[in-house]
Parts: sequence; structure tokens; C-alpha cells
Amino acid sequence: MQHTISGTLVDPIQKTSFGARLTISEPGTILSITPDENPAPGYILPGFVDAHVHIESSMLTPAAFARAAVVHGTLAAVADPHEIANVLGERGVELMLAMAKQTPFIFGFGVPSCVPATLFETAGAEIGPEAVARLLKFPGITHLSEVMDVSGVLEKKPDVFEKIAAAQKRHLPIDGHAPGLSADGIRACAAAGISTDHESLTFDEAREKIKAGIKLLIRYGSAARQFEPFIPLIARFPEMCMFCSDNKAPGDLLRDHINFIASSAFKRGISLQTVLQAACVNPVLHYKLPLGLLQVGDTADFQIVDDLQTLTPREVWLRGQCVARDGVSILSAGEPVIENRFAAAPIAPADLRIVAHQTQRVRIIGVRDGHHLTDHLQERCPADGGVIGTDPDRDLIKLVVCNRYRPAPPAVALVKGFGLRRGAIASSVSHDSHHVIAIGATDEALAAAVNEVIALKGGLAVADNNRKILTSLPLPLAGLMSTGSAETVAHAYGDCDRLAKIMGTPLPSPFMTLSCLARPIVPHLKLTDKGLFDCDRGQHVPLFVIG
Repeated sequence: MQHTISGTLVDPIQKTSFGARLTISEPGTILSITPDENPAPGYILPGFVDAHVHIESSMLTPAAFARAAVVHGTLAAVADPHEIANVLGERGVELMLAMAKQTPFIFGFGVPSCVPATLFETAGAEIGPEAVARLLKFPGITHLSEVMDVSGVLEKKPDVFEKIAAAQKRHLPIDGHAPGLSADGIRACAAAGISTDHESLTFDEAREKIKAGIKLLIRYGSAARQFEPFIPLIARFPEMCMFCSDNKAPGDLLRDHINFIASSAFKRGISLQTVLQAACVNPVLHYKLPLGLLQVGDTADFQIVDDLQTLTPREVWLRGQCVARDGVSILSAGEPVIENRFAAAPIAPADLRIVAHQTQRVRIIGVRDGHHLTDHLQERCPADGGVIGTDPDRDLIKLVVCNRYRPAPPAVALVKGFGLRRGAIASSVSHDSHHVIAIGATDEALAAAVNEVIALKGGLAVADNNRKILTSLPLPLAGLMSTGSAETVAHAYGDCDRLAKIMGTPLPSPFMTLSCLARPIVPHLKLTDKGLFDCDRGQHVPLFVIG
């Protein structure tokens, strides 16, 4: 049996648009493309590709993620299983590959290059050079995932270069992660074999990376959303740009995906063909994804849209089958596999006390809305009864990180910019080692939220000042992912998000922002399970400024 599709075909390879009729074979291949003088309404476009995403950030399994993403015209994702690998090691990568087979959606998985992400926090697993080389041979592996150990690249550390060499031996791309790098550092990364980067902080930095031969991944996700400054680079360097989300919360994934970045670029004057070059062609070619690009002989992978301004698909086809129609997905959410590693011990409010030092000058983490970066602030904090507490009126609240792999005293710090005025929120999603992280206005609320996550062996929780748990979201798969559909998870996540905002935070994605406050590889000041970490100096520092 054959299918026939008519519409205005936008050919991303020949850079033409014309009325066309596609004939699709039963196995899902485009048999022919013939001119059609009276095409049906709608534009036939190739499927979008998310060029860099951590599926775990959606709190969904691969199949559940795919079921939600196809509604927006996304048919492939270049996925980095870094999060689950930091919890379960090699087994985490194997689990993601196995669960991805439950859906026809195209996944190009990378082998995480930084497990553990750093030596400055307690890791849940280790994937060394030998394990990387072994995993690179697995079917479904398309690249070496983001090399976050920038100092290891610049200092030419043997273990880092062994991993890079293993990917080069198999002729696989190597992703980068180097925010704020100097021109010399950028050139050094390019010379080492780094071929992409999604962490540019400025237009000039992004342009410098492109000029060095590193492809720019323009990001719009749930936590990092600053992509507009980089849009002009798409027109100047069309073959060097791709689009990605990096991290996408479940509710955000239900709302939009790569189509939002693509339509935004189109509205800002970037030609449709150039937009499709970045959104479709470049990632398919760079990562050698088995996704069709509307050529005779390709698999029939495409979307039909009526409005080029919104790029909202009416129909989405994958392997010759319609997988979404009028905003409704036809794909299955698959069957999750449950594995975990969780041994955190409950805490008491007294464990979170900050005993005052005579200087009373404290290092404070400054939160930036829409950025993974934080500020390194210093302020005098008056003590009350020999203890430094929170002061929500000054937007000064506590941040806590509890080791999830073994019982240990919690690390405690102070934060400004989060805006929470009462209660606390906690999560077992905290990049990159995924300890339990919480932020709150009182020690009692913090302890309650943390203990709820511990009782769930992973999840999200919101508590009020009276220690009452207002809502929670269990994440039984590695403490990172739910067993539910995107709609179910988004509803529960939305409750957590809504309550956090009711308690005062103005941040658009408070849990996504919280998840990055323990990440010591992104400047400037973070909190790991071992204490405050100065990312610029590359070392732990005391809470109090002495001298």
C-alpha cells in the first residue's frame, strides 16, 4: 500500500519550494516527488532535530519524551544521557538505549564524557576511558557527549584525550561545553577535536567559536533561554548553526520545542531555508542521523504546517506513518524500566543551622534568571543568638545539598535572587551528580521537603513553613524520571511549580534553576555536597569570608 501527500514542498537540500506530490511506499520510503500544479494547502517541511538535550530533564522516559515532542514537528533528538549515567554509570546509558527502542522516534545518543562531572562533589558513578571506548561501539551511539572538563582539554589531561581519541577512532563527533572561554582557549578546544558548543555567553564568544570551526548550538530550554542575541549568526554562518533545548521541563515540552526557536528566527528575518538548515539539515549531517530530508529514497519523515509564522504542524510523519495530527500524538509512551540508587538519610532542622563567625561576612550565591551562571556575592549577615538565619524580606534564603549516595551531613549556603518568601522546595534533580537539593525560607520547611524526597527515593517536593508537604512528584527511575506520560508528569510538575511561585519566587522555572545551583562547572559560585565552590578559582571556599 502506498500513501500520497500533496502540498508545497520546501526542499532543504535543493533550497527550493514548489507544489509537489509525494508517493510513499509501505516500508516508509519516498518513492517519488512530482510537481503538482494544484497542491493541497500546507507546507511540507522536514522534521526538526533537537541537537542537544538531556531527556532526563523532562523527567520522562525516551518514549514518553518522543510522544510529546513529535506534536511540535520534532522527529529526532541528539541526546546526552549524562544525568542518568552520573547516577547509574554504564548501566544508565544502556537503559536509555533500551528504552529508546520502544519508539520509532530517532535518538542519537552520546557517550557521556564526564562521569563524574567533576571531582569537587561526591559522584554516583564513574565512566573512564575504557568504558567510553566500549560504549561508543553500541548501536544507537552517534557521538561523544559534551566535554565539560575544559581545563582537562586545555591542560591536555591523558584521560580526557583518551576519550576524545576513542571517538575520533570511530569518526564520531565530539560535543563541547565551554562557557566564557577566551579566544586562545576556543582555538585549543577546536584543535583537540571539539566540534560543537551550546554554552556561549556572548555574541562575540559564539562568533569566535564558529570561526575556529566549532558549530554553534543555539539553545532555548527551560532554564537557559537567552537565544535572541545569536540569531544573526544563523544568516552569516548557516552551515555552522543548530538549535537545541538542552533541558526541557515537561510542561514546557507540551507547549513547544524546536519549532519555537525556528519560528522566532523566521520572524526575525532569517529565511525559511536558512532556518531549516539549522533546525533540520545540519544536525542530521553532523551526527549522521537516519532521518529523511525530503529527498527521493529518503525515509518519509516530515511535517505539514499551515502557518510559517508559528510552524505548528497539522500532521507529522515518521517512517511513512502519521505520528501526530492536529496537536495529538499517536505514538506510544512505552514501558519504563525502574532502576535506582538512593541511600540518603533524613535530616532534622538543627542540621541546617549556620553558626555565626566573628566576621559575619558571608559568601552568597546570586541567582540569575534565565542563566546557569550565578554571582559570587559577599554581605554582612547579622547573627541572632549566635546563628545566621534566613531573611526573606532581603531575599536571603538557604540552599541545602544532601548526599544521595550515602548518609552525610548536609551542605548549607545562602542564596539571593530566588525570591522565595516562605516554605521550601526540594528535588533529586541537581546537576550533575543529582544529590538532593533544596531551597527554603525556614529550616523546618527545608527539612520537611528534603525528607519527602528521601522518602520517595527521588522526586520533587514542596513544603510550607509548618512542615506540611503541599505536593510532590515521585521520580522512581534513577531519581530523575517518572513512569508517567508527559501530560501526567506535566500536571504534577505544574503543581510543584505553581506552589513555588505562590510562595514568592518570580522565576519562570524555579525547579530547573534550582537544579543548576549545585553545578560546579558553570561560574561563579555553587554549592556541592562538600560545601561552597568557587568555580573561578576551582576550589571549595568557606561560607565566611576570613581576612
